[in-house]
Parts: sequence; C-alpha cells; structure tokens
Amino acid sequence: MIITVLNIPNFYCNYYLLGLNDAYSLKYKADTRFEKFNNKPLLILEVNSKIVVIDNNDPLGVVPELYEVCHLYFATNKLKDNPSYIQQKVRPLFPHYPVAIIPLYCGLFRFNLGRHLKWKDLLQQLYIQWRRPQYESTPFKNRTSNFVFFSANIWKKEAGANAIRAAFIRFCKNDPRIQFEGGFVGRSDNNNLGFDDLVNDLKYSPKKFSKLSSQSLVVLNNPAVCDAVSWRLAEYLNQGLFVMSFPFKIELPVEFVNEENIHFIDAVQEYKDVFDRILSDVHYHDKIAVNGKKYFEDYCTPGAQAKYIVSQVLHKD
Repeated sequence: MIITVLNIPNFYCNYYLLGLNDAYSLKYKADTRFEKFNNKPLLILEVNSKIVVIDNNDPLGVVPELYEVCHLYFATNKLKDNPSYIQQKVRPLFPHYPVAIIPLYCGLFRFNLGRHLKWKDLLQQLYIQWRRPQYESTPFKNRTSNFVFFSANIWKKEAGANAIRAAFIRFCKNDPRIQFEGGFVGRSDNNNLGFDDLVNDLKYSPKKFSKLSSQSLVVLNNPAVCDAVSWRLAEYLNQGLFVMSFPFKIELPVEFVNEENIHFIDAVQEYKDVFDRILSDVHYHDKIAVNGKKYFEDYCTPGAQAKYIVSQVLHKD
C-alpha cells in the first residue's frame, strides 16, 4: 500500500513517518488545503483515498477544519473529559516519541523542504533531529544499581506538575539509598518559581538524557502540559524501565494495568512506599519493567502504530 503525505509536519511526527514508511510505502504530494499546517505537529495523510489526520499537539482540542474533511482523526492526547475529543471520528494513539529520521525526511520531501518551509524553520528542524537519538528497539536488561536520573524544565503555567516533580527530586536527593543525578533546568528568565535549591547546573543533550534515563532504577511519568502524557513515557517503556506514574487523563487504545505493566500512584507521599517495595522486592520491580517493555513491543513500535492506524482506517464503517 502506498500512503500519501499531504503536508510537511515537524519533528514530533517523525515516529509515524518512520513507521508508515517501514510498514507500507510513503510518497509526498503537496495539497494546498493543508499548506498552513506545514511545520506543525500535525501529519495529514491520504490512505486508501481517505484523509487521515495524526495530531501530536498538546490537548487543545481537534482542529475543526481538519476534522470536517478527514475520515479519521487520531489524537496523541485524547483527553477523556474534553468534548472536542469525544466525537465520532476521533481515535486515541499509543505512546510514542520524536526520533531522528533525517535521511527519510530529506528523501521524502526533497526540494519541497526549501519550497514550503522557511530556511530558518528547516534548519531548526534538521538541528533538532540531529540532536535526537535514532529509533532502536532497546534490548531489555535488569537494573542492578540504585541510580535514579531525573531532569525537567520548570513550567510557568503548570504549578501542579512542578510540585510533583519537585517532590520527586527532593525525595531522591534526600534518600540515602538512592544515587541521584539531575534536578530542574533553570529557566532562561532566571525566575525559577521558588525551586532554586533544586536547579541543576548541568544541562543534558537529548542523547545524554536518553542514555542516563536508560540506567535509572525508577522513572517518574508526571502530567505534562495541559494534562498531556509526556512523550518520555514511550521512550521509558522502550528502555524497559520501571515506570511510576500518576493516572492518565487521556484515553489510550489499550489501557495500562496497575501493578502489571505500570505502577500508578495518586500522591507524592507514595514515593517512599514505591521505593521501599521495589528495593525489597526485586521481582516486583522486574515484573513491571518487563511487562512495560512488552506493552511497548506489542503496541508502541513505529511499525505496530502504523498498522494500528491503517487498520482503523480500513475497518471504519
């Protein structure tokens, strides 16, 4: 099957371009209806003569004009309580994350990159991709150390998420059982919103961040901007990590099962309970990590997601 790409999305859609190209075959054809969506976290496709939208934006609601013309509208962050996403043609997506696909990106869009993108935007996209790791299925390995890595930005409008992450950093730094690295990244405006004591002077490139995360005994999945699920989740699952997470506010095609392939918590006061449990019960730690990796392999690889999308399109009434 040949799938036609109708716009030039930004790097947040690279995961799907990679999967669709591997599982099927991609070609690009500029469509004037969708030029305004170039360099956005939106991928617009033609699949079996049907318009399909993949929306990787924060959960701000569907784009009405795209919803009107599409056959199906896939949303990375399909909020459960947002009426915009509770519409007949909207479908949830599995966790995924941005990866580097420079050869595919340049080969697919070719001279159209210079024609449809500003040079500044194009160079920025290539630079971002160059800094991101390429996709690979990470071999599973058991964690034997008590090393924990966590680094995050301070969000000006997400006080709740800041508090959750600050409590995690403080707990890890103060627990003598944990070898911690990381902290908050200082804000460029120097207003660290009262978290100056948790700011780390070191800055990590995306590749370094990924490498350190892969060595972590536990990773925290906290609510992201506008209650989205961070794309870090998919990377953590691929790395076979023990994921401790606050409950999701988005819908997934296949939900996680608490204490089977993820460990859900409801309050920061539970951090100690989780560490007490996994440090005394290595089998429970490995169970969550192994089953989380299986969830990723079953549903979240680029190829698996491509096949999920196409199957939804072909089987919709």
